[in-house]
Amino acid sequence: MTAKNSSVTEFILAGLTDQPGLQVPLFFLFLGFYLVTMMGNLGLIILIGLNAHLHTPMYFFLFNLSFIDFCYSTTIIPKMLTSFISRKNTISYARCMAQLFLFCFFVISESFLLSAMAYDRYVAICKPLLYTVTMSPQKCLLLLLGVYGMGFTGAIAHIGSILSLSFCADNFVNHFMCDLLPLLEISCNSSYVNELVVFVVVAIGIGVPVFTIFVSYALILSSILHIHSSEGRFKAFSTCSSHMIAVSLFFGSGAFMYLKPPSTFPLKQGKVSSLFYTVVVPMLNPIIYSLRNKDVKVAVRKTLYRKMSP
Repeated sequence: MTAKNSSVTEFILAGLTDQPGLQVPLFFLFLGFYLVTMMGNLGLIILIGLNAHLHTPMYFFLFNLSFIDFCYSTTIIPKMLTSFISRKNTISYARCMAQLFLFCFFVISESFLLSAMAYDRYVAICKPLLYTVTMSPQKCLLLLLGVYGMGFTGAIAHIGSILSLSFCADNFVNHFMCDLLPLLEISCNSSYVNELVVFVVVAIGIGVPVFTIFVSYALILSSILHIHSSEGRFKAFSTCSSHMIAVSLFFGSGAFMYLKPPSTFPLKQGKVSSLFYTVVVPMLNPIIYSLRNKDVKVAVRKTLYRKMSP
């Protein structure tokens, strides 16, 4: 698999830094991040699967969030780790396109999954009497199919745009992964149309979920302010604030990276921004969303008790 009219069969990834003294420390730092991400998300997936009292819409979406975080971290970080220890960090054209497709699919899916989770919290807090009907298993499944459908559609649009490009001689990608903007930068025939496709797809992938999340949490906040119990207000605020931290990190770093004209945005700065949604957010999500949750703590105790019981 090679690009149309292209002489390039592989790319050289710049990695995160070109300073030799930082390579080994960064390798162990990001290896640690990756192990924490894997343990946190796999642990949550197993925990939700084993405990029947967590088989609710909220944890159904959390299960899929952990699955997505696990998959797209694995798509990006192992290859990034090799850049710290390899003299020449290359990736074939076919593997580069596969990595780009999977990254786009999972990151767009996560965007829409976060909006589905915000809607779930809105129904739970603002319309508790209708929650069972509104968030029935069938409707949750339809929401999830919509989430993955948007992820697949966005990934197809991005990969189709990149596959139409030619890479004549320059195969040096100024990034630690195969990403859209660095590939556009080195293409010998990228055009305004290619940049427009990136902007429109990213604008939809960020704009629609952010609008849904903003409206959901605005209605939730209004509902919380009408709760008479101070304990009830604190619990609702605590849940929503932790969700908003993760949402702000994810969408903020994504918008900072992609919703600016490439000509005015240094790619070195973009690499740092990319770390938030490729490394930091997948690592923090299990902590922010679940490990502070009483239901999860109870599930951990029950699971450990079952394992230790004769």
